[in-house]
Amino acid sequence: MYEIDPERLDLAREFREKPFGRHSGELQRVINRMRAGSNEGRLVLVTLERHKRWGLARMGAGLRAPLTPVPGHEFTSYEEAEWTVFTLRWQEITGRELVLD
Repeated sequence: MYEIDPERLDLAREFREKPFGRHSGELQRVINRMRAGSNEGRLVLVTLERHKRWGLARMGAGLRAPLTPVPGHEFTSYEEAEWTVFTLRWQEITGRELVLD
């Protein structure tokens, strides 16, 4: 499985600047790694109010398992919500907090 290099902050910056659309090959590998593996416990975005508010939840063990809301994470910007998921997944996978200058 692809290893995310926590020193590759350039890839995090690339995602921050352009979270949607086509990405460089290396960033796409990072995103694919973040989406790979078991769904159980995976962070996902949930719509709280269509096109206005989003929150975070964790997936359950099965396809029909309920989502578990993550308190304290509510967004009015979809881009900020995506960035937060990216940073939290980065930390879970690499063991390092993602801090950009």
